[in-house]
Amino acid sequence: MHLVRGCSKLRGYVVVCLICSAAAVAQQQPALSPPGPLRLTLQDALDRARRNSVSYQAALTDAGLAREDRNQARDALLPSVAYNSSAIYTQGAGEGNVRFIANNAVHEYVSQGNVHETFDLAGVAGMRRAGAAAAAAKARAEIASRGLVVTVVRSYYTAAAAQQKLEAAQRAADEGERFLHLTQQLENGGEVAHSDVIKAGLQVNDRRRQLQEARLALLNARLDLAVLIFSDFSTNFELAEDLHASVPLPALPEVQQRAARDNPDIRAALETVRETGHDVTASRAEYLPSLSLDYFYGIDAAHFATRTAGIQNLGSSAAVTLNIPLWNWGATQSRFRQAELRHDQAKRELSLAQRKLLAELQSLYAEAETASTELDSLGKSAELSKESLRLTTLRYKDGESSVLEVVDAQTTATATDAAYQDGAVRYRVALANLQTLTGVLTAP
Repeated sequence: MHLVRGCSKLRGYVVVCLICSAAAVAQQQPALSPPGPLRLTLQDALDRARRNSVSYQAALTDAGLAREDRNQARDALLPSVAYNSSAIYTQGAGEGNVRFIANNAVHEYVSQGNVHETFDLAGVAGMRRAGAAAAAAKARAEIASRGLVVTVVRSYYTAAAAQQKLEAAQRAADEGERFLHLTQQLENGGEVAHSDVIKAGLQVNDRRRQLQEARLALLNARLDLAVLIFSDFSTNFELAEDLHASVPLPALPEVQQRAARDNPDIRAALETVRETGHDVTASRAEYLPSLSLDYFYGIDAAHFATRTAGIQNLGSSAAVTLNIPLWNWGATQSRFRQAELRHDQAKRELSLAQRKLLAELQSLYAEAETASTELDSLGKSAELSKESLRLTTLRYKDGESSVLEVVDAQTTATATDAAYQDGAVRYRVALANLQTLTGVLTAP
């Protein structure tokens, strides 16, 4: 009994010591602070979006499948080596004879290697067709990549603009509060009527509602961007790019040169024309003979052995087959006509893609040029509206302007600042749209 009590006291003492030691260690270690927000550049956003975009990864998968099809078509033209092993048993007819003429003996063992090669023009055309299809799939993957760039750029800078609009809405709300206090002070001094206070109060309420809407718009913009770039959906990030950083517009001749060289739509259309052209060649080759060669080496004997009764069972044989097509009820002619129809349609689509490139190049460049020019004007208007609000407020304090003029100046300042942010987003998206034609993303 005394021993049990002693052990219980000892265990209690050990537990207390362990608790005290853990507390001492916890006091010595610094508290872990939560990780800070991820500083996200536009390039980081693009890289993450490419990894997480289902449509872009599907385009890459299609390109990978087409590449493997090309490899398989190429390998089909090379000689193949196979090993065959079989044992054939049949009912005998006595004295070692067989009842079925397809068998060489009652017991026949086959164990031999086979080298096979087929010489066929259709196979060569099929390999070239698979190569063109792989190149077209690669171009379509590039189209998907550039389209994703436009989506990410729009979402990224929309979030940046929403942050700027929220800050502007906060400044407008603070300015409204200050103006309300000013009208109250002037009313107490008998300098303005109570209607000015009412008008200022209404303006404050409008500014508060606009501030709430700006917070909601920023939240939605950040959520849209998070869906694009994060696989685990995190909103713990901040944008590193400056929305209003100076980004020059490339010269039109440079854009035209890049578009003619690097446009993926034209490249995909060209490869499709090549692919359908090889289809025509392959279907025409079905009219021609094909030659196959087989070489066998191994055992084809009545006993599964290399030697039987002093006779060498190992041996070789070769077979050459010439296949001459004669009649298949017009199926070859029908496939040839189908291939020609697809080839003609591919050439028409190439012509359309070339015309669309010329039109889109002029349209998108004009859009970017207009957005750039208007952005400068919008920036100047935003600065002028802020200065107008400051001067109008000072004139109101001196009794030289009415409350309506101050309210109008506040509204104008808010509207021009929002238009300035929207103009910056428009210019960035216009540059991204140009990138879909040239393959070069202009970014700071």
